[in-house]
Amino acid sequence: MKRSYDFIVIGCGGLGSAALYWLSRQAGNEVLGIEQFHLGHSNGASQDHSRIIRLSYDDPRYCALTPYNYIAWREVEAESGLQLVHRTGGVIFSQPDSSGNYMVDAYAQAMRQTGIPFEQLSPVTLSQRFPQFHLHAEDRALYQSSDGLVDPSQATAAHASLARRRGATIIEETAVQALRPTGDGVEVQTSAGVFHARRLVLASGAWTNKILQSLGVHLPLTVTEEQVTYFATPDLREFMPDRFPIWIFYGEDCFYGLPVYGEAGIKAGQDLGGDVVTVDTRKFQPNPRPLAKLQAFLAEYIPGAIGPILYTKPCLYTMPPDRGFILDTLPGFPQISVAIGAGHAFKFASLIGLILSHLAIDGKTPYPISAFSLDRPAICDPAYQWLVPRSANS
Repeated sequence: MKRSYDFIVIGCGGLGSAALYWLSRQAGNEVLGIEQFHLGHSNGASQDHSRIIRLSYDDPRYCALTPYNYIAWREVEAESGLQLVHRTGGVIFSQPDSSGNYMVDAYAQAMRQTGIPFEQLSPVTLSQRFPQFHLHAEDRALYQSSDGLVDPSQATAAHASLARRRGATIIEETAVQALRPTGDGVEVQTSAGVFHARRLVLASGAWTNKILQSLGVHLPLTVTEEQVTYFATPDLREFMPDRFPIWIFYGEDCFYGLPVYGEAGIKAGQDLGGDVVTVDTRKFQPNPRPLAKLQAFLAEYIPGAIGPILYTKPCLYTMPPDRGFILDTLPGFPQISVAIGAGHAFKFASLIGLILSHLAIDGKTPYPISAFSLDRPAICDPAYQWLVPRSANS
């Protein structure tokens, strides 16, 4: 096989496979993907049947990007013939915090600022439209009609398949051992030998710092082992995508869920409910603490969803201190682009792949990603106050 390519992508999960696809549209057989496991593996953050996709965000920096997600996914759907995005509508609801503020109000402000339409719903109005929800009188909610789910298993496979059709090569079960800059290119030492690239895209999630170690680079990243649970909902019809939206709840904890898709049951989880781990210390076992919190929440707010547990599935979040994306070229090594999804990127996967292709080919992108640079305080300032956990939860 070839040993020299214009572009090499390390990590072929959600973001990496998307980068492969968009690079292959420009460079064809000059693109190589390197995956340390098999394609579609469940060791990282890109597996499973469904992920939330939404226009709704509480931060205008993300709202500025969300409409482009749907455009990117439509291109992949058109070329593959697969329906990857399923619009269900989305409900964001919250309790007041100790100061009387509502997270849902931050969503409303960010969405107004960026021109994203939504409806504000009272608990009564919400329960009339979606009787599955049982909110308290003091809760607030909003609804966005274009929110829904994207199928990560099919999407990752589609990106990889389409990239191969355009001439890209993907090698699996191949570990990256070291990176060595060579002039304005990169030498990639792997378990299958050495490969050379003019430009490199690093989309390796929780393994990022292990790979960057050979360059003397360490990013401030926290890895947590999170989980989702599928419940055998007694009344499946009431929780199908045409009757039940995706949802996110903010209170003392954050929970989220999706309608029946891929399994005969609903999917739900606690956001940031897991323990801090490394790729070597993770347990691959259900964590009873967030599961108990999730069951208690569902019993209170969405009681009809509760049923026997089908299974609980772990995954990894890899997060900077501010839990923002990283989408940038590496300082001192402009031939290397880095992507970190911070535990909420799959909805953006195809768009991020397009952005990474821009960074690799042109060194810049027309999309507004300055907030996700490697020179922001959360990355560069050791005194930055972390917004994500740095030790196991109590």
